[in-house]
Amino acid sequence: MEVRELHAWPSTAEEAEAIQDRLRPMLDLSVPGPVAPRTVAGLDVSYAGDGGGARLAAAVVVLDGTTLEVLEESVAVGTAAFPYVPGLFAFRELPTLLDALRGLTTTPDLLVCDGFGVAHPRRFGLACHLGVLTGLPTIGVGKTAFIGTYAQPGARRGDASPLLDGGEVVGRVLRTRDGVKPVFVSVGHRADLDTACRNVLALTPEYRLPETTRRADRLSREALTG
Repeated sequence: MEVRELHAWPSTAEEAEAIQDRLRPMLDLSVPGPVAPRTVAGLDVSYAGDGGGARLAAAVVVLDGTTLEVLEESVAVGTAAFPYVPGLFAFRELPTLLDALRGLTTTPDLLVCDGFGVAHPRRFGLACHLGVLTGLPTIGVGKTAFIGTYAQPGARRGDASPLLDGGEVVGRVLRTRDGVKPVFVSVGHRADLDTACRNVLALTPEYRLPETTRRADRLSREALTG
């Protein structure tokens, strides 16, 4: 699939923040996104060793949106392209993630990132960045909150509460399994929060995390150990 090249890769935090500021107005958060996507891609990155090293593998797994069967896989191995800086984590992983996306023959209807979209200090997390570069509907599903405050949602699957930052709703805390820790959903590009949460529930028939994330995580780990 095609990925747009909209900027050079930064070497400093100031350059990275300037890129986020320049690309943020390109976000389209006015449309609901695909209600019943035919194909959904999950993206995840694994690091060699204890996670502190520079070597990483980025994986993209495309699933049938109804059966959740794997339709296509793509993986790329590279090195972290940027130091670890809170709020700029996407720049470490994006070059290798984009290589993996370019390896797809399928153009998915929806991208699901292991990370955040507008639930980000600059309102431009990994899901936003990937959405702008690909032009595709994109959402983020985090395991823990990066920013914001929230009340615990109810204990049943589908219960949710708003994720708030500075009085603004930046995401939703969503229970995907009865009595299990929730996940943190935020929109990235060409999606709204209600539709994003419906899609996350459709992708979690058995486990807390979406099948897209689980399978991309497995593939990225195998690429480093195989």
